[in-house]
Amino acid sequence: MSPADLVRRPAGQSLWFPRAAGGTPPGADAVPRLVCLPHAGGTPSVYGGWQEELGDGVAVVPVLLPGRGLRLREEPHTALAPLARDLAAALVEQRLAHDYVLFGHSMGALLAYEVACQLRDLGRTEPLHLFVSGSRAPHLYGDRSDHTLPDAELHRLVRDLGGLGADHEVGAAYLARRLPVLRADLHACDTYRWRPRRPLRCPMTAFSADDDPIAPFGHVEAWRAYTTSSFLHRHLTGGHFFLGGGAPRSRLLRELRAELGRVRGATDTGTPASPSSRNRSWTC
Repeated sequence: MSPADLVRRPAGQSLWFPRAAGGTPPGADAVPRLVCLPHAGGTPSVYGGWQEELGDGVAVVPVLLPGRGLRLREEPHTALAPLARDLAAALVEQRLAHDYVLFGHSMGALLAYEVACQLRDLGRTEPLHLFVSGSRAPHLYGDRSDHTLPDAELHRLVRDLGGLGADHEVGAAYLARRLPVLRADLHACDTYRWRPRRPLRCPMTAFSADDDPIAPFGHVEAWRAYTTSSFLHRHLTGGHFFLGGGAPRSRLLRELRAELGRVRGATDTGTPASPSSRNRSWTC
């Protein structure tokens, strides 16, 4: 499939980026663009406030996947490969497939990696940086079957992971409405099988958390093999949903601001980032 073929894909792809009133998201001319992908069952709301936190030097572009929000009537994907292809198509169509950074949490991290590979295979540029959060490395997927759990057990799993928020009653009511799309997303993750391919060339930062049973330290560290550029592993406090708030979220945003500043500086000058910030491979 060529990039031209992508542009001719079905209508409605502007809905991928809900901040777009008539096409390109506000601030999308800013560099870099931070394209943010949600966790399983998630919506762009998980990235609420990020634009204000990260400032005007970056355009935060949250992604709305099928089956939720304005796309509620669309069938959610149950396989990751076609979802990655369709999202890559949308990025090309909306002229967002250059000067961009990808951030994904949990399923979103796996999807971000697949989108980066898809765009590379189509001759597009890789992201300026890939941020993966709360996700084991791609080759470690395939050992879970969460999408088959009965409703009560799935509720319990999300609760135990901290996915219901501070008010469990409100969170449980919201989750009950989101179960079909959550199951679809979990099916995509559970049935995903990594296929060997060459590593990406872009820098990568991985985030893990102390109490995350879904993506423990060693499984996040395994992302190191997926880039030939610099790899930073930031280990935070908290559980699987450390993006939700508090100190872990604050630290993550600080790390993002710092790295995006380096990306922006390199883009403005047209030169690679300095060796001191790029040629490292360490964990903290």
